[in-house]
Amino acid sequence: MVLVSAVALVDADGRVLLTQRPEGKSMAGLWEFPGGKVEDGESPEAALVRELHEELGIETWDSCLAPLTFASHAYPDFHLLMPLFACRKWAGQPQGREGQALKWVRPTALRDYPMPPADLPLIPILRDWL
Repeated sequence: MVLVSAVALVDADGRVLLTQRPEGKSMAGLWEFPGGKVEDGESPEAALVRELHEELGIETWDSCLAPLTFASHAYPDFHLLMPLFACRKWAGQPQGREGQALKWVRPTALRDYPMPPADLPLIPILRDWL
């Protein structure tokens, strides 16, 4: 079981930030919600605060992360459990600090971006919520 925490960063226009998995990583080229693995002893919220700083250069706080839904998906070599949080407040401008492309996307257009299988069931929830 792999625990990964993800976030739907929602800007003032109601768009959601997607990041593209860079070359050399598994599922390279697919679009996903920002986040990453939860380390031992770390809460999903703390993992997101850390990952958003490391990957996008932005700061947010546990209190700004609202639990929204989760994904549970069996990949061939592991099972992924991924809580998805919503966040509307952060400091700084998101930038791809690891060479990943970024795109602000309207919830109704999320299906236009190829995503990992675990992310797909999250799209209708975000579309309905936003």
